[in-house]
Amino acid sequence: FMFIAVSNLIGIIPYTFTVSSHIIVTASLALLVFFTVLVYIFMFAPILVVVVLSFNASQFGGFPMTGFSLLFTVLLGLPLGILLFLSGRSSSPAQKALYAVLSVVVNVLRSVPFIILLIVLIPLTLLLVGTSLGVPGTIPPLVIGTAPFFARLVENVLRDIDKGVIEACQSMGATTRQIVIHALLPEALPGLLAAGTVTTIALVSYAAMSGVIGGGGLGDLALRFGYQRFQTDVMIVTVAILILLVQIIQFLGDRLVRHFTRK
Repeated sequence: FMFIAVSNLIGIIPYTFTVSSHIIVTASLALLVFFTVLVYIFMFAPILVVVVLSFNASQFGGFPMTGFSLLFTVLLGLPLGILLFLSGRSSSPAQKALYAVLSVVVNVLRSVPFIILLIVLIPLTLLLVGTSLGVPGTIPPLVIGTAPFFARLVENVLRDIDKGVIEACQSMGATTRQIVIHALLPEALPGLLAAGTVTTIALVSYAAMSGVIGGGGLGDLALRFGYQRFQTDVMIVTVAILILLVQIIQFLGDRLVRHFTRK
């Protein structure tokens, strides 16, 4: 209806003014987009305001949950990825055996769906933090589920570095620690930032799943209100917020990758 109305309105312009056809098309499309945006704002803004005002402290727990999980994921996944890379390219039998063991462990943890991993790790979570509910009870499964994923991404990023860089460092007598700190990590920084972006988005998805065990955040809101109470509007707004959050994370990650990429 809006498209027909705007088209008819713009169609009057040639009889009143002398305007080129491409300006008419551009103006009609701009008006169409403007009115469409207004319609969506009036449809979803009231729902969004109600949902945000109904949040309590436990539902905002998803943000520190994701932040702490990302911190521990990087602290564990980055060294594990470097170790996978170094042991995988070594010719030593001991190093190859270490790579085989680590690779199996990483693959096993990555192969378990996160919703099942949440339940399987409840005894370990109780041992570590004393509870399996809320933000503290969600961080260990999040870290265990995403650290192997991030480690494999780090390994693949390091594999893409030109072998000549490593050989040049070795020819100058650099130690393994010096090669990793001063050569591998600076060269792989854009790829590591991209891997971190992908891992952060995966963490957002996993954190939403943690609402099943009372982990708080948007997942808990969507489960208790959107699903169990059949409030479709709450479910739609929750999904919209998650989509917006992922878009922001991806945008910031892409900007960082472009900034640190060597021209």
